[in-house]
Amino acid sequence: MFSAKLRQIFSQAKKHPSLIPLFIFIGAGGTGAALYVLLRALFNPDVSCDRKNNPEPWNKLGPNDQYKFYSVNVDYSKLKKEGPDF
Repeated sequence: MFSAKLRQIFSQAKKHPSLIPLFIFIGAGGTGAALYVLLRALFNPDVSCDRKNNPEPWNKLGPNDQYKFYSVNVDYSKLKKEGPDF
């Protein structure tokens, strides 16, 4: 099934070469979205896949651990803890 769709895409690209950039950008966008979801699922402290050994991974983060994907004006190495230890 997948090979038939791929064959159809290649035949359309041969017939209409102006569609090639469209296929490239759609493929790159889909790949980027899949990689971003995988990154968030594996490395985000809000997601807990191992409830037996680490049920609350967000409690093990220190005040200077960067957990956001992109931070504009925050230097996490200079932050101090503001709350009590649990």
